[in-house]
Amino acid sequence: MTISGARTLQLAWREPAAHWEEAIPIGDGRLGAMVFGGANGRYQVNDATVWSGTPLIPAEELRRVTAQGAGPDRLREIRSTLAAGELSRAEDLLMTFEGRYSQEFLPFVDLTVEVPDATSETNSPARVLDLDRAVVEESLRAGGIAVSRVARVRDGVLLVELTADAPLPEVRIALTTPLRELARSASGELLSLDIAVPIDGAPLHEQSVVPPLRYAETDDAPYDGFASAVLAVRSDGTTEATGSGLTVRHARRLLIALSSSTRAESWWAGADDEWRTVSHETIRDRARDRALGACAVGTGPLRDDEPRHPGAARFAIGGRREGRWDVESDILRGTDDALTATVAAEYGRYLLTSSSRAGGPAANLQGIWNGELRPAWSSNYTININTQMNYWAAGPLGVAAHAEPLISLVERLAATGGDVARELYGCRGWVAHHNTDLWGWSLPVGMGHGAPSWAIWMMGGVWLTHSLWDHYEFTDDEDLLRDRLWPLLFGASEFCLDWLQVDDDGVAFLAPSTSPENAYRDGDDVPRALGLTATMDRELIRSLFQRTLRASDILGETGPLRDELEAALSSIPEPGIGRDGRLLEWSEEVPEHEPAHRHLSPLVGLYPLDLITPDETPALADAAARFLDARGPGAMGWSWAWKIALRARLGDGEAAHDLLTQALAPYDGDARRHGPVDGSEWGGLLPNLFSTHPPFQIDGNLGFPAAIAELLLQSHAGVVHLLPALPSAWPEGRVTGLGARGGLAVDLEWSDGRLTTAVLRNPGSEEREVRVRYEGAEARVSIPAGGEHVVPPEAALENTP
Repeated sequence: MTISGARTLQLAWREPAAHWEEAIPIGDGRLGAMVFGGANGRYQVNDATVWSGTPLIPAEELRRVTAQGAGPDRLREIRSTLAAGELSRAEDLLMTFEGRYSQEFLPFVDLTVEVPDATSETNSPARVLDLDRAVVEESLRAGGIAVSRVARVRDGVLLVELTADAPLPEVRIALTTPLRELARSASGELLSLDIAVPIDGAPLHEQSVVPPLRYAETDDAPYDGFASAVLAVRSDGTTEATGSGLTVRHARRLLIALSSSTRAESWWAGADDEWRTVSHETIRDRARDRALGACAVGTGPLRDDEPRHPGAARFAIGGRREGRWDVESDILRGTDDALTATVAAEYGRYLLTSSSRAGGPAANLQGIWNGELRPAWSSNYTININTQMNYWAAGPLGVAAHAEPLISLVERLAATGGDVARELYGCRGWVAHHNTDLWGWSLPVGMGHGAPSWAIWMMGGVWLTHSLWDHYEFTDDEDLLRDRLWPLLFGASEFCLDWLQVDDDGVAFLAPSTSPENAYRDGDDVPRALGLTATMDRELIRSLFQRTLRASDILGETGPLRDELEAALSSIPEPGIGRDGRLLEWSEEVPEHEPAHRHLSPLVGLYPLDLITPDETPALADAAARFLDARGPGAMGWSWAWKIALRARLGDGEAAHDLLTQALAPYDGDARRHGPVDGSEWGGLLPNLFSTHPPFQIDGNLGFPAAIAELLLQSHAGVVHLLPALPSAWPEGRVTGLGARGGLAVDLEWSDGRLTTAVLRNPGSEEREVRVRYEGAEARVSIPAGGEHVVPPEAALENTP
């Protein structure tokens, strides 16, 4: 169903949301809300800084773990035990390095804007999300009065505007919290809520922690988790406090502005330890000032028709984009899979830019949206794939600026991880493991009983540095590389230099080493995570050393680190290939514990790294393809996204398209149930288009646009490759604003499966020479500073040496 007149991409739902998984997400990186709609007008609100825990926990836990004997001496004992083949003993010793757990991202408040007796307008969708303008619109009718309700989050404020064609008898506004309410006040046109955020929150799988959420017990606690939510109202009616909320009577126009402020916000800003001394009154005033300021601006931001990100990528796979599309009939159960792919790419861009903004925390496992006090996997940062995937699309979709929060997160990890590297392992630099949180947790998790396969992996921070390198390559920002990224690359390289070991034959190995969340079977058919070097570890370290050397060349950095890196690189072998032609997951060929495991860890060198390419390393590329074949098709959203991107790197558009079709199918099961992690129950898309495991994880949504973009444009290995893996099911289409490495922007159009036009734009201040490839033809082209170059189809490209 296309409704004429829409100049933007709009998604329509026929009914208000009955459940959280049907609600529509909006956000600005600091504040997020799930829009339910209907007469009750519920908005479930999250603040990106509302996490359980305190800034003090990482250091406290490190002291506790080392006091119990974990440290460099025990690490040497573990390595000796591994060398002797005593794997069970090594596991027991290694688990003494585990801290408790990373903290939880929590729901904050619920706002309801009730229009009594209202129903959705006949013959109109109940809710419409404009992906370009980031606005949710509703059309209601209350007792014969037509009502429009519009919502958007902007500058840390949730704005809800009602307009009616006659005065409404009343609108009821209520504000509640699932956390501990400390105080509430309502006066004039203001409603405020003081809230305590827990200072500790245990994940669901740690059932022995009672109570699972713990609050500060005294007013003079080192950290009290204080937060405030303030709501301001502006209307042409009358407003009065009624019970726990406000009632507005006889208004035709009503603007509600909800904002928040937290002690954790002060900590994240990092201004002179303000978080330690900032008063409750100051925190409350910050929220009030934001709300009142938004009301003073008025409704202009809500009625703005301009796209929010005019320079970002715009997809029209199959040729259709602008219009209003019914989510159920056109997208979830429609017959135009090119349109579904277009929406998946655009929705992923929308979710990334709505959940990650400069100055705020990074997007977590659920972006910025969570309605559960005990969320799955704590809704934290899982840094063995999920957090990295959240940002794969930032560069390719032309929204690299939205990756800044990831840099800030890694900077915090490097600070806490420096202490962990030194005190736990006796290494220079910094380290992080499987999980982290707002506070920069860098220890292993597991409470001393977490299996090393999922609790202990020393390469989490190393993989994050590759996301930062991608950010540099897509922005070509040398100042950023020098001022912020170089120290992180340097520190991660120092750790890896100390962590690597070399055997008598001069071959680098790692002990202990795990392949994230996977295991092999030993000679006694027992699942093991330790004892062998994981391919992923060596590939991450090899690429880190190469990129750190490249950064030192760009910045003119000299020193002994260069010699160390060059010497270490020569000791790291290429990935092994098994007798069946598959890439090996470990340094030896061993029986698999889960042949269809959801993680594709040994293929990290193919994507997102560029160590394996069909042109430069054809044997390894073939081995990677065989590995993918053996792992099978689906699993859950993020695993699908990774498989699609890997197939794209291999130039296999048909296999990638088949996987994408599976991943974008509707999920008709119980979205709230925690499905098994072995891939036996595959996810899909929920009614609000969230990707589910189940339950919901946002990494699938954010990985899909990166994978789709990889089918249309690749720019690694020094080549801009046009339509490298175009599926035959997409014979025509266009996309504008794709990002390419080197800071370039690319527009593409194709018809009958053939490229018709490609425009490469160079926004930089210097001329850039680029290798451009389309199918078998390649050419070198020069793009002037601030200019563009139109690339003809392959028939007019001249191959150059």
